[in-house]
This record gives sequence, structure tokens and C-alpha cells, in this order.
Amino acid sequence: MPQTFTPREMLARLVAFPTVSRDSNLPLIDFVESYLAEHGIASTRLPDETGEKASLYATVGPATAGGTILSGHTDVVPVDGQAWMTDPWTLTEREGRLYGRGTCDMKGFCATALALVPQMLSADVKRPVQIALSYDEEVGCLGAPPMIAHMRAHTPPAATAIIGEPTMMQVVNGHKGIWGLMTHVEGFEVHSSLVHTGVSAVMTAARLIGWLDGQMAANKAAWINHPERIAYDPPYTTLHVGRIEGGTAHNITARRCAFSTDIRVIPGEDLDMWFDRYIAEVKRVEAEIRAVRPEASITVDVISRTPGCQPEQDGAAETLARQMTGDNGQHKVAYATEAGQFQEGGYSAVICGPGSIEQAHQPNEYITLDQLDAGEAFLRRVIDRMAA
Repeated sequence: MPQTFTPREMLARLVAFPTVSRDSNLPLIDFVESYLAEHGIASTRLPDETGEKASLYATVGPATAGGTILSGHTDVVPVDGQAWMTDPWTLTEREGRLYGRGTCDMKGFCATALALVPQMLSADVKRPVQIALSYDEEVGCLGAPPMIAHMRAHTPPAATAIIGEPTMMQVVNGHKGIWGLMTHVEGFEVHSSLVHTGVSAVMTAARLIGWLDGQMAANKAAWINHPERIAYDPPYTTLHVGRIEGGTAHNITARRCAFSTDIRVIPGEDLDMWFDRYIAEVKRVEAEIRAVRPEASITVDVISRTPGCQPEQDGAAETLARQMTGDNGQHKVAYATEAGQFQEGGYSAVICGPGSIEQAHQPNEYITLDQLDAGEAFLRRVIDRMAA
């Protein structure tokens, strides 16, 4: 007999896999693949370049168009340095909460979708339910695009995609897009008494960082002219530097400096325009430092590009989620998800899942039993709709 699990039991199994983004998620993928196979469901596994990670998707029901995708990511953030009161890799119940890394973000949704596979089968769904599990969402939504492209090429198009990030079961129809960048400045070392003959990579980096900060200040000042953006917090595009390192000594112009940047772009603004604008400034500054030392240079590595989720005109996914939840509010978020990638892939997408984003990435991360139950009730209604 195939194994069956309640959502809580399945969550315990998934939490036990320490799928931190820097490590492999293959043990979890192996388990899911085997579980689905026991129920007679074939899976498609898509490994990354290293072979250490993989996405997986599977179709439950007929191979016809018009189904629903239930999408989640398998990776979680590290627990290093966090003060946990329980083992983060063991699901622990206390006072109506289930503690463990990933319970909220977002193995609670994934576990519920997987646990309900037997209901999908017994309901004899007329339109398919597709379960889609990605990797490396936490480091830039890297695993979803190749999975989405493969699904688009090899399966009948689904009508809707529900991305089950924690929204407290509210229907979220918009979020910012993100560029993740790493800028490397190569200067030229001289003694600081001869600073005019060298190029300081640190001071050059500071110029670029100042430009980023100035752009964000201008965006903040201008947002008042766009009241439709008030649903986002903050209601403007932000440009942030999270890490910087460089330099040799206090009296040597720095040869190297590198810093990381994320640009979180408000929907309605062109994601690629912001990258192009930054690169134009990089080239301008690079020309100036090369005029001093031709050996100097600036390079920008793209770590990730995550499109924003745009509210859709009469979107099928949003309509379905609102019908299933009864939520008619207008909810937008500043964090990014894979929803925008599904939209770029030609799918109608919405974000709706159990748990609070305030618990994501935190020590003692948890999902409440009430939220897990609400997520289960939501997905059961979705399954019933696919069977109608």
C-alpha cells in the first residue's frame, strides 16, 4: 500500500531534510519522487548544473489544459548563529505552533499539497493539479525558470499557478522585482601620499554606492506622485548595498573592492531599465578611473534577476484564489517570489499560502496549527474545483 500522510506528518518529513540553499536538496527530492511513484504518479526531475540540486514537477490527473499548478520551493535559509529553543530539523509542537526551519517558508504549503495527493486521485480531477518544487529560491529564485520553461514545453498549459509563500492565506497579487548584483572594482595601488597617481577601489566603490543611495532618495521623494503604489512598503524602488569588502592598509590606495547590491523595483517600473541605468553609471565612473590608470576596471556580476508579480486584468489565478478564500482585499508585498517568473512564462499566477512572512528566516520559525489547517482547507477546495 502507498504511504499516506496528514499535512502535519508530511511537514515533519520535509523539515527533517536540512535543505539549506548552500547544500543539496536531493534527499528531499528523492523522497518526494518515491512517494509520488507509490501513488502511480510520474515525476520530472530537472537537475542544476552541478547535479547537487534539482527541481521536480508532477501532474496528477489527465494531461489536459486548464489545470492548476501548486508551486513551492524546497530550500531554506541557514540556522547558523540563531538561538533555537528546539532542534530546527525536528518538527516540534508547542502551544498551537509547529516549530522547525521551513515550517512557514515554505514547507508547510509543500507538505499540504503532497499530503493531499490521495484526495486528488480519489476526486478523479477533470483538470490536472501540478505540483512544482524548485530549488535556490532563497538565493535569487534560480531554480524556477528552467522548471517553468520545461513545464511549458512538455505539459498542457495550466490555467493558474498558486505560489504558496506565507501570506496568512491572503491573496497577494503583486510584489517587487529584484536585481541581485555584485560589483567588483579593480584599482591601482600606490602609497596614499601619492593618491593622485593611483586609483582607490574603495573610494571608487563609495562613489557608486553614493549614486545608488541618491537614486533611492530621489525615488522616495517622488513616490507621492504615485498614490497607487501605497500598497507597497516602502512604496518606491529601493537600491541597497548589503556587503562590502576591500583594501589592504590605511596608507595604501585599495587595489580591490567588491560590494553586493539588491535593487527592488516597484511593479510598473521597468526592471531592466534599472539595471541599464546602473551599468551606465558604472561605465561613466570606469572611464574616469581608467583615465588615471588604464589598468583600473569595474565589472558587475548578475547574481539573480527576479521579475515582479504584476496584478493581472481579470487574472484566472487571482480569481480562483479569491473564490477559494473569500479574500477580496488588495494585498501587495515588498519581498519577491517565483510568481513573476510564472507570469513571464505565460501563466496566470498569484501568491497565497499559510503562515506569516514575519516568521520566515527567523530563529524558532513556526507555523500555527490554525494556519496549516487553513492551508489544507484551501487546497481541498482547489482540488474540488478541479474535479467539478
